[in-house]
Amino acid sequence: MANLREIRKRISSVKSTQQITKAMKMVAAAKLRRAQENILAFRPYAYELRSLIADLSAKVEDQTQVPLMTRRPVKKVLLVVVTADRGLCGAFNSNIVRHAAERINDYPEAEVELFMVGRKGLEFFQHRHVTINGQKINFFNDLAFGDALDLSETILRIYQEQNFDRVEFIYNEFKSAIQQNVIVEQFLPFVPDEEAEKSKEQVDFIYEPDKISILNAVIPKHLHVQVWRILLESNAAEQGARMTAMENATDNAEEMIHDLTIYYNRTRQASITTEISEIVSGAEALKES
Repeated sequence: MANLREIRKRISSVKSTQQITKAMKMVAAAKLRRAQENILAFRPYAYELRSLIADLSAKVEDQTQVPLMTRRPVKKVLLVVVTADRGLCGAFNSNIVRHAAERINDYPEAEVELFMVGRKGLEFFQHRHVTINGQKINFFNDLAFGDALDLSETILRIYQEQNFDRVEFIYNEFKSAIQQNVIVEQFLPFVPDEEAEKSKEQVDFIYEPDKISILNAVIPKHLHVQVWRILLESNAAEQGARMTAMENATDNAEEMIHDLTIYYNRTRQASITTEISEIVSGAEALKES
């Protein structure tokens, strides 16, 4: 029979853990609200900019004059894997690293390297047989547009200087506090949305100095914006996943406390019953003697 003191210690331990998970849930909920406001406010701008560039690129006959749109046979691929810097957020990180591993297998004949954004992905892949080209960690707590600008410029430099044929981002897209979708998005070479190309305006604008020059100037700025959107998406998704995970942990702790309390009462009752039986047996023995 379990010792009553041990059961009390376990109940106390679970209650302490429950207080921690409840506090973490409240912190994640506050961060989620701000992160959700940021991404919902920024999405329209990012999507509209992408649509405008797609409309302009659809009017360019020779896209080989735009280096960031030039497509080549895929022999060297860079996967930018965006995870969190911390855990305790359910399957948020494991879903990303699993999709990244599957994506590596999708290029059996190409050389694949990784650029890790977030500590958890780095910790997973640095012990695997993959080449990690670079990393950027420990910045989600104070996320700023400068981080996106630095990351975007780094990826552009790697793409141009190391002769990569394709760059893809793998990240969690925020849908709601309980739903995040893993997205694999081609970053380079820049590919306009097909729907935007189909719905291009019929108005024939006059472009100064010319369409090619405008595209070469605007696409890098567009890529900076898209990286910022991806980081905002990932940050909001992380806070939603952490809030949900901590809520589930708090509920599980409450259920465990309930079960342990019942077990404690039953054990205590059985102990008292045993003691009473021993006292009665002793009294009967004394009477007989």
